[in-house]
Parts: sequence; structure tokens; C-alpha cells
Amino acid sequence: MLRFLKPKSARELLPENQIDPTYKRLRFQVFMGIFIGYASYYLVRKNFSLIMPNLIEEGYTKSELGWVLSAISIAYGLSKFLMGNVSDRSNSRVFLTLGLILSASTMMLMGFIPVFTSSVTIMFIVLFINGWFQGMGWPACGRTMVHWYSINERGTKMSIWNIAHNIGGGLIGPLAILGLAIFNDWHSALYFPALVALAIAVLVYFLMRDTPQSCGLPPIEKWRNDYPEEYNEKTFENELSAKAIFFKYVFANRFLWYIAFANAFVYLIRYGVLDWAPTYLKEVRHFDLSESGWAYFLYEYAGIPGTLLAGWISDKVFGGRRAPASILYMIFVTLAIVFYWQSESLLIINISLIAVGFLIYGPVMLIGVHALDLVPKKAAGTAAGLTGLFGYMGGALFANIAMGYIVEHYDWNAGFKVLIGSSLVSILLLTLTWRHKKTSSNGESV
Repeated sequence: MLRFLKPKSARELLPENQIDPTYKRLRFQVFMGIFIGYASYYLVRKNFSLIMPNLIEEGYTKSELGWVLSAISIAYGLSKFLMGNVSDRSNSRVFLTLGLILSASTMMLMGFIPVFTSSVTIMFIVLFINGWFQGMGWPACGRTMVHWYSINERGTKMSIWNIAHNIGGGLIGPLAILGLAIFNDWHSALYFPALVALAIAVLVYFLMRDTPQSCGLPPIEKWRNDYPEEYNEKTFENELSAKAIFFKYVFANRFLWYIAFANAFVYLIRYGVLDWAPTYLKEVRHFDLSESGWAYFLYEYAGIPGTLLAGWISDKVFGGRRAPASILYMIFVTLAIVFYWQSESLLIINISLIAVGFLIYGPVMLIGVHALDLVPKKAAGTAAGLTGLFGYMGGALFANIAMGYIVEHYDWNAGFKVLIGSSLVSILLLTLTWRHKKTSSNGESV
């Protein structure tokens, strides 16, 4: 472990009369750090999709660009899992900020230097590097969340935090339009959001902290008097070895494997719709860049109320069980995809696209929360990384490569059939965890 990445040591506890006000202030401050920070990661993750129509006009095929897009999914899936384990043993403040700076710098160079968009191979390599740095974001936020928020409030707080990627992802469209207006260069869709993300990284560093103990505060469970069953301070608060995290708490948990496989199909839908929306809307529905950019914006921002509602339903209606709410959402996702595909009305097409955005991010968020619930807090990044590995290496990768191939060699109808089939399979897999609620500190399901 590099020295500057190591977690901060626990400090002596603050005086009793300072603990409550300090905890309340820092909880809000740290939450804003991970919220703004994760939103900014999305400013430099999916903006490549917006320049794909321009690259097609320059002679690249959909299959080639699908392979290029796959680089992000491959790297992000591997990184979220492997760097998630590093994150579990790192200072979240440094880890989150560093990943954002490196990712933004990569996309800025891709936009500024023409050679970085001159061939499929070069674009693949650059996006692979960017995807690896992107994998540093979620685990650092997950580690922060489990240290500053207890398990019985985590579903609601995570649903609020999770809309950060909708805000960040939704801003890509308007920022691309603004960059085009300022620079009159379609490459600005890459470098203009990157410049914004670099500036925000400085703010994120000043907002973030590592653990409550590193700030002279007690563990969150003690402060809120909110202890999980069989709580053991040694298990919950001591740093774990990489071997213990992988083999004792992650690989041996069958429920974690169920939701990881389900996540692959949920992500296939998420990115099968999102990444190809600009191309589909231009080719089939004849939208221009501004229209597709705003459609992109609305798709992402519709996920905000959908995510918040999903968190509330899982906590209040289903008593902390994540699977029933996810299944309910995926049923409606299937219906929305059918309308998006079959309708001839531009109004219905836009409404259907917004509906998919409203619905798909609920299961995306709930699977992440479920992963955190299944393991001790010191293994949170790795558990979430496993679901992310399946989501990106399975679902997003297939959405990038196979959707491009299917549409190129068959048609858009075949692509939509794949999306609908994926939704149905995800529902079947989620039913395997229907009755699961949470896991004790020893990793046993209850």
C-alpha cells in the first residue's frame, strides 16, 4: 500500500460536548463530498457516446465504436473490483480525489490531442485507462457511506447519494452543447467537461474526510445507538486483510453472487439504452445533436425521483428488503422499453426514454445497497466491486460490443429484443434473494 493512500489513524476522542455538533457537521460535509465527487466522475465517463455520431460520419462503423466503448466497461469492471479492495484499505479522501483527477486528465488529453481519436486501437487504449481511473470512485464513496451512516438509515441515504450519477451524467448533454457553442469543436464534448471536473476535484478534497475515528469521533453505530445484530467492534472497526475480505466475506456469500449476476442484465439495459440513444435517435428518429443531448439529459435526470422512490419503497414498504422493489421496477422497465421501441409518436418515444431512465436506476442503486448490507463495513468496497465487475464486464460490455454488432449486422429490432430478454432474466435472478433483508457482522444471512 502506498503511504499516502493509507487510512488515517484514529485520533483521541473529542470532548463529549463537541461530539454531536462535530458529527452532524462532518456527516453533511462528507456526504456533499461524495455526492459532488461522484457526480463529477460522470462528467468524464460517458461523454464519448455523444461524439459517436461524429465519428461515424468520419468513417467509423458502429461495430468499431462498440469495441471502443467496451474499453471503459472492461477496465471499469476490473478496476471497481480490484481497486475496490485497495479502497477498503485506503484513505477515502485521497482515493476519491485522485481517481477524479486522473480520469479528467485522461479525457482532457483525448479531446485536445487529435491523435487520440485517430484510430480504433488508440481510442480503445485511452478509454481503457479512463475506465480504470473511473473504478476508483464508487468504492471510495461506499467506504465513506458505511463509516458515516449506519445500516438502518443507509437505504435512504444511499438513494439520495445515488442520484449524483444522474446529475453528473445528465449534465454531459448541456455541457457538450455549451462547449460546442464556445469552441465550435465537437471534441469539446470531451475536454470541456474534463476541465470542469478538474476544478471540482479541488473542492471535493477539501470537503472529504476519511473515517469518524480519524476525526476524533466514535463509530457511527455507537453515536446513533444503531447496532446491527451480532455487532462486534473488532470485526466492524479493525482493518481487514485482502485475503479475509475476498475469501471470508465476499466469495463465500451466495446472495452476493445472485445479485452480481442480476446486475449484469440490469447494466445491459442501462447502457444498451443509454450509450446507443444518441445514435438510435439520430438514425431512426432523426434527432440532431441538440435534441439527442437534451434527450440524454432527461433520461439521466428522470432517474433522480425514480431512485429516491426506490430507496423509500425498499425501506418503508418492504422493510429493508431490496429484491421486491427491484423486481417491481424491472417489470415496468420492460414495458417502457417496448413503448420506446414500438411507438411512432415522438412524444411517446421521449416519454418512454424518460420512463426507462426513471426506472432503471432504482435497481442499479438497490443492488449496490444490497451489496453493502451483505458484508462488514471494511469489506464494502470489494462487495460492491463484485457486483460492479459483473455489471460492467457482463452487462455494459455486452451492451457496448454486442449491441453494436447486432444492430450493425441485423437491425435495431434485434437489439430491442435483447434488452427485453435481459430484463426478464434479471427479474428471475432477483427472485432468488426475495426474502433476504440483511446480514450480520459475521456474514450470515438473516
